[in-house]
Amino acid sequence: MQKKINVPLNEEDLASLKAGDRLLLSGVVYTARDAAHKRMIEQENEGIPLPIDLKNQVIYYVGPTPSKPGEVIGSAGPTTSGRMDKYTPRLLEVGLKGMIGKGYRNEEVKKAMITHRAVYFGAVGGAAALISRSIKSSEIIAYEDLGTEAIRKLTIENFPVFVINDVHGGNLYEEGISKFKQ
Repeated sequence: MQKKINVPLNEEDLASLKAGDRLLLSGVVYTARDAAHKRMIEQENEGIPLPIDLKNQVIYYVGPTPSKPGEVIGSAGPTTSGRMDKYTPRLLEVGLKGMIGKGYRNEEVKKAMITHRAVYFGAVGGAAALISRSIKSSEIIAYEDLGTEAIRKLTIENFPVFVINDVHGGNLYEEGISKFKQ
């Protein structure tokens, strides 16, 4: 069974999610990859307001390809989340509540997700063209000079994800591995 959750996230939805849940997300998410994360942290360190309010928001780790004529966005598959790990705890401190990507997160990030009550969603790598069908609009809102790594505001509808790490410390990857060791 797939749950349907709207973004921005709220405490009730966050508390109800468990590692392994399949979800369909709808609402607004923001894209950001390595270069955008680095710039946001630099701005935060300098006391410059971030270009987006991260409170209760979700960042999708993606650098979409250019759209073809008549399409909202090009291929939009997830990138490896671990590259953002050095920036993530700080962004969770300022209100980020969800991240979409692929791959493992480090221990510091997993602890910060529990402390700040945030979740990590996995999107299926290799399904970029399929995922892009769930994106209804795309608008660059910051760091246009970064090209595909610019921050975009995406409006999504029934965007398929799995809960990898939940606010309770659940971890789909660890739970999956332990089932095979039994």
